[in-house]
Amino acid sequence: MRSIIYRAIIVGDSRCICYTSRNSCYSLGIRHFSHKEQCEEELTRYLDILTVKLGKGSSEEETLHTLLNDEACNDIPISQNLVHLLLQRYKDDWQSALGVFRWAGSQSSFRHSPESYDMMVDILGRMKVMKKLRDLLEEMRKSGLVTMNTVAKVMRRFVGAGQWVDAVKIFDELQALGLEKNIESMNLLLDTLCKEKFVEQAREIFLELKQHIAPNAHTFNIFIHGWCKICRVDEAHWTIEEMKGYGCRPCVISYSTIIQCYCQEGNFSKVYELLDEMQAQGCSANVITYTTIMSALAKAENFEEALKVPERMRSSGCSPDTLFFNSFLYTLGRAGRLDDAVHVFNVEMPKAGVSPNTSTYNSLISMFCYYAQEKRAFEILQEMENSDYCKPDAQTYHPLIKSCFRTGKIDSVLNDILNDMINKYHLSLDLSTYTLLIHGLCRGDRCDWAFSLFEEMIDQDIIPRFRTCRLLLDEVKQKNMFQAAEKIEDLLRKL
Repeated sequence: MRSIIYRAIIVGDSRCICYTSRNSCYSLGIRHFSHKEQCEEELTRYLDILTVKLGKGSSEEETLHTLLNDEACNDIPISQNLVHLLLQRYKDDWQSALGVFRWAGSQSSFRHSPESYDMMVDILGRMKVMKKLRDLLEEMRKSGLVTMNTVAKVMRRFVGAGQWVDAVKIFDELQALGLEKNIESMNLLLDTLCKEKFVEQAREIFLELKQHIAPNAHTFNIFIHGWCKICRVDEAHWTIEEMKGYGCRPCVISYSTIIQCYCQEGNFSKVYELLDEMQAQGCSANVITYTTIMSALAKAENFEEALKVPERMRSSGCSPDTLFFNSFLYTLGRAGRLDDAVHVFNVEMPKAGVSPNTSTYNSLISMFCYYAQEKRAFEILQEMENSDYCKPDAQTYHPLIKSCFRTGKIDSVLNDILNDMINKYHLSLDLSTYTLLIHGLCRGDRCDWAFSLFEEMIDQDIIPRFRTCRLLLDEVKQKNMFQAAEKIEDLLRKL
């Protein structure tokens, strides 16, 4: 039966009992409230009270002492949700986080969940406080709270800190932690090492462990990913043969990982060799494989070869998806085949039963803007706005903004674009959008407007790039905007 936590909530002069389970919250008494409204309201209030009490920069001991000796804090009913929110808030301040964790655990009516312990372990590991992490892990062991999820976090943090030997020690101590050394835990260790590029060390450990734990296909795929990550594709290809020797059948993931590596190297002859090998082995390439190949060929500006990929995919019986069509449209655009791209969008995508997404429309808008066909770009934007599938995002407008600066339509069209972004679609301007606008306005002799946007982004705690500050500073000095120059110079000193 799902456990239920009973706690009293004081609301004004009325007392209500809140019965909280994982999925529901009911109240009995004078005031009735929904789970979402009441619990969120209470959690936010408690969170704010505790945050004000704690401040910043306190040690673990100071945090614990502050909370234990404050009546307002001790009147707060502790819940798993509140602890999770506090740990999330102090994820970059391990001392405050650990002080809060210890304070919550000291309450007689509360016991930390395994998830809370895992969050605390992850915070300590990310901040590289490994001694405290080990102490907490020992505490979890004594309470029987260590899970494979805990072990995964601990291993990842040790390896991320360059202490891969300690991650191996955790694996060696699994039985003492109440867990087993089996294929799951072995693969977890190998995967953690390979993701951080300790592939050779992982290989040595595997050679020792394979005598006791039989590898599976996933084991070899881990090594294929690992070798490709450090650009040793020959070892990755050799791993394909090794896995066959163990009776494991290479899958499309095995081959596609190596194909991606060859694509990054621009070695397309090897890509086609591997495709033929896949076919010979009865392992058909999937849509991700073909998308990877076409995108790499387009990036290498081998457009003629890239545009042969869709036909090869069709002949293999593989069905396209939205990401494939997005890549196809991008390739056609780069090749200058605009009408073909429109045909793919209007005819081939509906015929294949594939719906466009925001990136699909963005590719078309970018394509038309690149070729100075702004009218067609705005037609696509209008179609997107009327679409049932998606709506514009900030990236949708970037090519259109660039077109405004290129054509000099700053005062009219640019104002309309920004109005749509902010008021119609409630899009927040991000760093890249502000940067694009400020640079364009400076070059378009709209220094006042550029500086107002600069101040706006500072107010929103968005830090401009150094290059943006220098460009704007030069412009405002030329315009004798001395106060603006002083503000920019002050910010530059802090960067």
